[in-house]
Amino acid sequence: MAEFYPQKDPYDQGAVDVGDENRVYWEVHGNPDGKPALVVHGGPGAGSRPQSCQYFDPGRYKIVLFDQRGCGRSTPPASDPATDMRYNTTEHLLADMEQIRQHLDIDSWLLFGGSWGSTLLLAYAERHPDRVSEIVISPVTTTRQSEINWLYQGLSRFLPEAWEQFRAGVPDADSDDDIVAAYARLMDHPESEVRIQAANNWCAWEDAVVAHETEEDVRPFSSSSLDWRLSFVRIVSHYFSHAAWLDEEQLLRDADRLTGIPGVMVHGRLDLAGPLETAWELGRAWSDAELIIVDSSGHTGGETMRTHVRDALDSFAER
Repeated sequence: MAEFYPQKDPYDQGAVDVGDENRVYWEVHGNPDGKPALVVHGGPGAGSRPQSCQYFDPGRYKIVLFDQRGCGRSTPPASDPATDMRYNTTEHLLADMEQIRQHLDIDSWLLFGGSWGSTLLLAYAERHPDRVSEIVISPVTTTRQSEINWLYQGLSRFLPEAWEQFRAGVPDADSDDDIVAAYARLMDHPESEVRIQAANNWCAWEDAVVAHETEEDVRPFSSSSLDWRLSFVRIVSHYFSHAAWLDEEQLLRDADRLTGIPGVMVHGRLDLAGPLETAWELGRAWSDAELIIVDSSGHTGGETMRTHVRDALDSFAER
């Protein structure tokens, strides 16, 4: 069994007022004088997890976690239907990350994240390459419309029974292309019962997508709290119904802006949620990155993927 670093309570925490009546929560772990690193969580809307710190040597890293708008300890929560989602976009999150960096008086930091977190950190790095020292991603996505279509339509060929139930949750959708937007509309419905049922249907699909990655009957999405489910589904359907406000090939097209930033990407070959193709394309466009393919892993990873991530962060701690 691989050994990971112990998790400890943050030594500092707070929230920044980012405008539009939003406050974004942050916390810092590890060594106050260590190498700065920002953990960018997935979802969108999943919230930060202290377990992320297990990959970082707390003696050498200053580890910053934050909850993106509307989730975790950031306010107002997306689970509240009164929360205005117009102020929750990719552009807002990029500005929030910069405000946290400035608030903590950090010149540049390593970025670590996966899934949606990889999309957001890549967008940030391409916008602010001078503020990024290194990047570690596991797994890789860029939230292209084609990737969204695959996750909520294309996968039906592998999971027809689960997808049929997912599709049945939005009978008023004009077509299969409208599924994500239809769920986003339901998450803004005035009746709580409608929002709860939509969130439950969405989470059941997300569970089905990763169910093959373990023999245990673990349902990470459906087993989460009701408040978490409502926030997560409202945020993720909001972002994906707008293709995250990114051009289709934007992050791959602008990968030349990452030149000079060392990176490590770790991706599972069995990842149904985010097929290896995207990581492969990014690896070809980003000459300073190493792509590690783990044949036995999927989207949720495993010990081998986690070990590669820890090793990458250990190597960058020396820089």
